[in-house]
Amino acid sequence: MAGIGVQRLLKRLLGIEGVQVRDAHFETQGVVVDVRPRRSKARCGICGRLCPRYDTSPPRLWRHLALGRTPFWLRYAPCRVTCPRHGVRVQQVPWAAHDSRFTLEFEEMTAWLAQRMDKTAVCRLMGINWRTVGTVIQRVVIQRLDPNRFEELYLIGVDELSHRSHHQYVSTVVDHLKSRVVWIGEGKGEQTLDQFFDELGLERTQALTHVTMDLSAPFIKAVSKRAPQAEKVFDRFHLQKLANEALDEVRREEVRRMAGTEDAATIKHSRWSLLKNPWNLNVLQGDKLREVQRNNKRLYRAYLLKESLAKGLDYRQLKRATKHFEEWIQWASRSKLKPFVRLARTVKRYMEGILAYNKTGLSNGVVEGLNNKIRVVLRRAYGFHSTDALKAMIYLCCGGITLNPALPVVP
Repeated sequence: MAGIGVQRLLKRLLGIEGVQVRDAHFETQGVVVDVRPRRSKARCGICGRLCPRYDTSPPRLWRHLALGRTPFWLRYAPCRVTCPRHGVRVQQVPWAAHDSRFTLEFEEMTAWLAQRMDKTAVCRLMGINWRTVGTVIQRVVIQRLDPNRFEELYLIGVDELSHRSHHQYVSTVVDHLKSRVVWIGEGKGEQTLDQFFDELGLERTQALTHVTMDLSAPFIKAVSKRAPQAEKVFDRFHLQKLANEALDEVRREEVRRMAGTEDAATIKHSRWSLLKNPWNLNVLQGDKLREVQRNNKRLYRAYLLKESLAKGLDYRQLKRATKHFEEWIQWASRSKLKPFVRLARTVKRYMEGILAYNKTGLSNGVVEGLNNKIRVVLRRAYGFHSTDALKAMIYLCCGGITLNPALPVVP
């Protein structure tokens, strides 16, 4: 039996509440500390309910944080209890989650590192394999993900994200006010978003006021059907992307049409001069744009249409924005530029949601920012073997989970 001073020292080093330290030994795997729960009454390992004892299990080892290069292990022989709800289960212990062979502090540190670095580095630091890291992440997410994240949910953004070589998708729902992912579903269609609304419930769905999204027909249909009171706000950057694509399509048509002529040099290397904002052009790009203006009226007309559409999105007065877009639709429809004729039909069809951006100023910027963070996680991990592992990692890094690992205090 270790002395009182040694017991206090070991308890201080372990940093675990509700534990009695009984003894410690140096063994081949490291320092093994014999412990037991401070409370004498046994509880169910799943629900924490007080239960009668069933029998005693053999001693088990739980991996704890290392001290320098020396691993620490906790050893205890837990009893089994008879729970009215879960049957015969191992008793709850204050230092570890149910069915885990790692202490809570060890898992907290592992998850904290996984938020910031790739799994290979986490495995090297913590001395575990990558599959165990994934299991720990899923367990921490289950424990720490906010169960009330659907409460007070009024402004949301929806988007899809491709993974596994762009053959599979996940859809994300983001809380605009708290800038966090609140829901992830496998797939990208109407049925996927219906699963979110099913989980959200009728009462909380009716509390939604605004939903930001791109011009995705399945998402539009799902929101219109399940949350008709919510105002749909179409992302301005997605609309500007469509305009840029239409402009680039016109540029490529002109390149093909003018191939082999003297005027072909006019539009050579003009792509970024046309696509960039006017205030971001350097001297050479400005000269190239003026050259296009003098020598290729069709391409310059497409450029003006692109810039005019962006200007309409800057209006904050709804009446002025409406007038601008109506005039723009007429201009684009008569432009004789097929890509912009198609875009004009799109703008006319989704005018209400586009004007909602002018009125509210909401966009999918928060959603796209979190999606970029998720893409970093995907690149860092070189993909995930299952959607469940990906969802757990997204919740860990983008779900508002704050971890407090046992880090040294710097004086």
